[in-house]
Amino acid sequence: MEVAEGARHSVTAKIPYSSLTVDHSLSITHLKPKIVELCKDLFNQWSNLDGSHFSVETVSGGITNLLLKVSVREDDGKQENMTVRLYGPNTEYVINREREMQAIQHLSAAGFGAKLLAVFGNGMVQSFIDARTLTPPDMKNPKLAAEIAKQLRKFHQVEIPGSKEPQVWNDVLKFFKKASILQFDDGEKKKKYETILFQEVHNEIIELKVIPPPMTCS
Repeated sequence: MEVAEGARHSVTAKIPYSSLTVDHSLSITHLKPKIVELCKDLFNQWSNLDGSHFSVETVSGGITNLLLKVSVREDDGKQENMTVRLYGPNTEYVINREREMQAIQHLSAAGFGAKLLAVFGNGMVQSFIDARTLTPPDMKNPKLAAEIAKQLRKFHQVEIPGSKEPQVWNDVLKFFKKASILQFDDGEKKKKYETILFQEVHNEIIELKVIPPPMTCS
């Protein structure tokens, strides 16, 4: 576990913060003591608990993050469950973490998704939601579909400070910039890479960017 060198996240004073970071590439066996140390640093009420009070397991569903379910058994027997999210390596190059944190804070306050509990050097802690993924048969349920539509309407009404411009083109251009300067030691990969006409790809991106998007209602 290391101390993050970057600037502290601009989060509200009510949310616990730790500058500690955790290496997401560690095995679950080696991750547990690091996660326990992190939780004890973030939450004062658990600072005197020993490692036997904590259980750590991986959770499926992360794309750019490693998700961990952490269960804490308190002295009174009560158990608290939460999710620790470790950011993937180099994801800050394609994901605006400041913007993401701002959105999560406001959506959490509005009742959407897991509640933001704490922030640390390379991730965040959120409440654990005991739920399941919807299946295609679920989506055929008219009552469920109607409820999703209502919640989606409320979701889009949440006011989040900052630019209202779509971020998709910023993200696409970030990916393009990274892709256009790749280097390969493997001769076969290098040969295939050199066939890509990056100027044409860039021109297509710019052309698509200026096309007015279709109007949608929610």
